[in-house]
Amino acid sequence: MIIDLAFVWAMIIAFAVLAYVVLDGFDLGVGILFPYMEGTRNRDTAMNSVAPVWDGNETWLVLGGGGLFAVFPLAYAIILPALYAPMIAMLLGLILRGVAFEFRWKTERGKFLWDWAFTSGSVVAALSQGIMLGALVQGIKVEGRAYSGGWFDWLSLFSVATGISVLIGYALLGATWLILKTEGEVQETAYRLARRLAPALVGCIGLISLWTPFLNPQFLDRWFSWPAILYVAPVPVMTLIAVVRLFRGLQLRHEVEPFVSSVILFVLCFVGLGISLFPMIVPPSISIWAAAAPDKSLAFLLVGSAVLVPTILAYTAYSYWVFRGKVDPDGGYH
Repeated sequence: MIIDLAFVWAMIIAFAVLAYVVLDGFDLGVGILFPYMEGTRNRDTAMNSVAPVWDGNETWLVLGGGGLFAVFPLAYAIILPALYAPMIAMLLGLILRGVAFEFRWKTERGKFLWDWAFTSGSVVAALSQGIMLGALVQGIKVEGRAYSGGWFDWLSLFSVATGISVLIGYALLGATWLILKTEGEVQETAYRLARRLAPALVGCIGLISLWTPFLNPQFLDRWFSWPAILYVAPVPVMTLIAVVRLFRGLQLRHEVEPFVSSVILFVLCFVGLGISLFPMIVPPSISIWAAAAPDKSLAFLLVGSAVLVPTILAYTAYSYWVFRGKVDPDGGYH
């Protein structure tokens, strides 16, 4: 049996990106919501809820970006120059919030500056990721085997809309994470914010879902042609169920259900994105097979990933298990 190595690697990188979006999404969301936590004690509690795991969550970003460079070098060579500005902004935002984690606990007089750094870094990183997603979905101009667009092709009404949608989505993930991990005043604030963010995210999902098919005839065929509509129909149906469960969990003040429902919404949106784009890795013209490295390279790298990916999964699961349960308000990050 011949294994389609390019397809296998596309699935691995897609999994890494999804893992990053879900795991780093909620800790970026905590940073986005940080200004709404009143008082130093409440902010300490919110930050401590993600302090043990935030840097491990970003491992998946390294795996996704590094995998793209090694496995799909043509896609990397096209996407990087097309998205230089938002990508640099994202990295600067991640650096700023990472530094804030370390320095916020070392000062009292300058703590407000690191609070600002934590929030602004999270907002910039989330917004940049959404803009990059929108720019990729709307299509990248390619001539021959190189990017042929301008410096600001990434900036459009659609990419800004996706940027705001991702920002709101991460904020909801952060709110539902705080519901799960905290008690008292922080949890009450998280419930209040989640009830506002949930309908906003549903509206964003609806807007982007209706907008995307009209960006490319291929997208339109995937979602609205017959009989393709029969195969993709489960995605919007399950999305509706997840939305109902999310609102129900918030209304009944469940702690686990809102977070799980939010994660499921992100997974379903990611699946919908995959349905639209596959097999293109650089829409609208570069497929995963055209962008892939030689099969020998893919096979060699696959051996390494067979060890690396399970290892990352294992230590990620272990870290979440060790730090399970509610956050101790009197604990600290050192």
